[in-house]
Amino acid sequence: MAMAMAMAILLSILLGAAIALLFFLSRRNRPSPAPVPAPDRPKKVRPSNPPKKRYASASASADKDAAKKQHHLVVNTLRGHTDSVTTLHFSDDGCNLATACADGAVRVFRVDDVSSKSFKILRINLPAGAHPTAIAFSEGASSVVVAAQALLGSSLYMYADVGAPPAGGSKQQGKLSPPEIKWEHHKIHGKESVLNLAAARATYGTGDRSTILISCSEATDIKVWHGKSGKELGTVDTNQLKNNMADISPNGRFIAAAAFTADVKLWEIVYSKDSSVKEVTRVMQLKGHKSAVTCLCFAPNSEQIITASKDGTIRVWNINVRYQLDEDPKTLRVLAIPLHDSKGSVCQYDHMSVSPDGKVLATTSGSTLQWLCVETGAVLDTAEKAHEGDITGIAWAPRTIPNGGVPAFVLATAGVDKKVKLWLAPKVIST
Repeated sequence: MAMAMAMAILLSILLGAAIALLFFLSRRNRPSPAPVPAPDRPKKVRPSNPPKKRYASASASADKDAAKKQHHLVVNTLRGHTDSVTTLHFSDDGCNLATACADGAVRVFRVDDVSSKSFKILRINLPAGAHPTAIAFSEGASSVVVAAQALLGSSLYMYADVGAPPAGGSKQQGKLSPPEIKWEHHKIHGKESVLNLAAARATYGTGDRSTILISCSEATDIKVWHGKSGKELGTVDTNQLKNNMADISPNGRFIAAAAFTADVKLWEIVYSKDSSVKEVTRVMQLKGHKSAVTCLCFAPNSEQIITASKDGTIRVWNINVRYQLDEDPKTLRVLAIPLHDSKGSVCQYDHMSVSPDGKVLATTSGSTLQWLCVETGAVLDTAEKAHEGDITGIAWAPRTIPNGGVPAFVLATAGVDKKVKLWLAPKVIST
C-alpha cells in the first residue's frame, strides 16, 4: 500500500516537471512581438525670416506699391521742407526753383535736370518773426523777392546772388554766407498779408526789360514795384470787397485781379520814353461770369487771359483790343469746369497756369491736379491726391528743362505735405 502511494507521488512529480518543461520551451520558441514605434514629436522649424526682417520686407513692399501707384507724369519730388510749402516760383531760365515754407525759410533748388537724384539747395532764413507768404524771382535768376508777414504787417525783402549753387555740390549750407538783403520795405499793405507776388519783364512798348513786380494784398490794394531798385511804382485799388489773387502779363503791360465778384478788372502799366513807369491806369473790365472769379492767369502771348469762376465755367478772353476806342475785350471760349466732387457738384479751381507753349492749362482743386487743353477744354490728364493735402501753389518752368537729357515742359506743385513735385506736361493731340 505504501509502495503504491510512493509511486503515485513520483509520477505526479514527473508529470508536473514535464508540463513545466513543455511550457518553458513553448514560450522560448514564440516570436517576439514587433516593437511599437514611438509617436513622432513635432520638429522645431526655424523661421526663414526673423520678425525684424519680415517687417522690413513689408515696408519695402509698401514703398514699391507706393511707387507703382505714383502718377505717370510725376518725374521727381523735392524734399527737405519741414513744414507746409506755401508758394514757389521758377527763374526766367528755368534752372532755379524758389520755394517759401511755413518753417520760416526760403529754399532755392538748382534744377539742371528734373530726373536728377539730388539737387543743390540754397537755404535762406528770414529775419526773426517773419513768415514767408509769397515769392518771385527778380532780375533773372540772380535775386529773389520774398513777401513775409509779421506782427506789425507785411514786408518785402530782396535777396541778391541766390542763383549761385553751393560749391562742390554740397547741400550743407552752414559754411556759406547768407545772401545779402539788397532792399526791404515794411508795412507795405498795412497789417494785411500778401496773398501773392507776380513778376514779369517789361518788354512792351518802351520797357527796358527790367523786372516789374506786383504784390496783391488780402484787402483791396495791389502795389507795383521795380524789381532791382525796390522802388514803388504805383498802387491800384480793386474796390471789390477783398482780393483773391492778381497776375501780371508776361510782357509787363497788364495787371488783372480776381476778387470775390464776377467781374475782372484790368490795369495797364504805361511806360515813358525813358523806360520808366509813367502811370498805372485802369483800362478794361471782363464781364460775363455769373459768380465770383476764383483764379486767373495770362497766356504766354500776353494777349489772352483765362478766368475760372464759381459759376462752373472757364472763360478765355481776348484782351488785345483797342480799348482807347471803347472796344471791349471779347470772350473767345466758354468751357465747363470738368472736375466734380463725390456728390456730383462742380469743383472750384484754386490755381491755374498755362504752359509756355500756350497749349496746356494746369488747374488745381484741393489736392487734385488737372490738365486741360486750352483750345478745346478737353481733360488731358488728372492726378487725384497729387499731394497728401491741399495744393498750395503751381508754376510752369518758363522754358523746357532737360529730363534725362531730353527737353521737356515741367510743372512744379507745392503742398501742405511739405513736398514739391515736378510733373511732365501731358501730350496734346492735335485735332
